[in-house]
Amino acid sequence: MTANENVTRTVLVTGATGRTGGRVAEAARAAGLEVRAASRSGAVRFDWADPATWDAALDGADGAYLAYPSDIGAPDAAPAVGALARRAVELGVTRLVLLSARGEDQARPAEEAFLAAGGRATVLRCAWFHQNFSEGPLAEQVGGPELVFAAPPELREPFLDVRDIADVAVAVLRDPAGRWAGRALDLTGPELLTWGEALAAVAAATDTEKAYVGVPAAAYGDALRGFGVPEEEVGFLVELFETLLDGRNAALSGDVERVLGRAPRRFSEFAARAASAGAWKRA
Repeated sequence: MTANENVTRTVLVTGATGRTGGRVAEAARAAGLEVRAASRSGAVRFDWADPATWDAALDGADGAYLAYPSDIGAPDAAPAVGALARRAVELGVTRLVLLSARGEDQARPAEEAFLAAGGRATVLRCAWFHQNFSEGPLAEQVGGPELVFAAPPELREPFLDVRDIADVAVAVLRDPAGRWAGRALDLTGPELLTWGEALAAVAAATDTEKAYVGVPAAAYGDALRGFGVPEEEVGFLVELFETLLDGRNAALSGDVERVLGRAPRRFSEFAARAASAGAWKRA
């Protein structure tokens, strides 16, 4: 393989309208890559549930960022992720990155299927996102006086900025030496915070008062139903929270620094930035 063949030029980004995919697409463009921004309804059509859409989306790409749409630990994730990764390698898309979840035992089958496909494949195991506070089902509560969630009040998490995930994904895809191939990287933020401390940073950034209330995972199932989560997924998520929120992730990894050569972004920086952008302004 020549040095020129070792360079990633075009990247398929699945879920390009989503929380991580959108940032990966943005970071890839900023790095000078051509981006095939794929989604179920976009110009580059891609549907995990419809393999007939895969080849056209992969055509012309030499790298890909894969984010499974529900949960990487869901029972249907491993077969789909494995099949897509194998097809990508067959079509010459040899540099692959998979978004996974740090500490989630249920995600291991999908990771194994992904890595077994070959190519220069790297798993990114990520902690809870900073953006879980500003985007998605928790954002409305975060904007109010009280956040109720299934994490115990004393639990510490290495909250991670999605922009750091994007920067790591692009750096891995562009690395001509393939130093991260065949590996799972644990991505964490630079500090361990309780959910209450993170919420307090949002309160400081918005000059408001906020309180965190931790409830048992089983009791949080009612909140999930209120968010519109299908009943068949509620049981899976309750079981997931019961294991994932047990303190297993209460450690920093340093992998963001190893890949990027800089520290990950702090939660307080995210909170100030999001507040300035009006993330928690209420009508």
